Amino acid sequence: PVIRKLFEKRLKKEGYEVTVAADGTEAARLLDATSFDVVITDLVMPGDIGGIELLKIAKEKSVDIEVIVITAHSSVDTAVDAMKKGAVDYLEKPINFDELFLRLEKIAEVKALMKNAGDLREAMNVTESSAAQTIQALEIVNSQQQALLDKLPAILSDSHQDDYSRLE
Repeated sequence: PVIRKLFEKRLKKEGYEVTVAADGTEAARLLDATSFDVVITDLVMPGDIGGIELLKIAKEKSVDIEVIVITAHSSVDTAVDAMKKGAVDYLEKPINFDELFLRLEKIAEVKALMKNAGDLREAMNVTESSAAQTIQALEIVNSQQQALLDKLPAILSDSHQDDYSRLE
């Protein structure tokens, strides 16, 4: 409870919107009810759902949710396992808040870049669609003009028509 309160206070002070869960089960319920950009979870929590299980639940809900796993029981195997299962980062206790904030900023930057890339992709699709319609319209006009040009020698060689009739 003390560490949760410290996290909440420090994150809010930095301007982050924070939702706190007492354990993995409560966190899983919150994930079902609300959309989150980032989940910060301890590897070992009270209750039936631990950090790795919560990571899986978050990623099943949305691949866009970034998960940072925190633990006092650091090992290379645990870090590799968390990263394989989709954790964006892994921090050891005691938490260096400057390091945490730096990682959260990097996550925000990547999300902003992904959004911009998506917006550009959408704009490109609209432009391609518009260009395709314009090309199709030009091809129709071109074929109509070509049909008129193909008739031109016959019209000009028709001696039964005067100049005024040929212009029609």
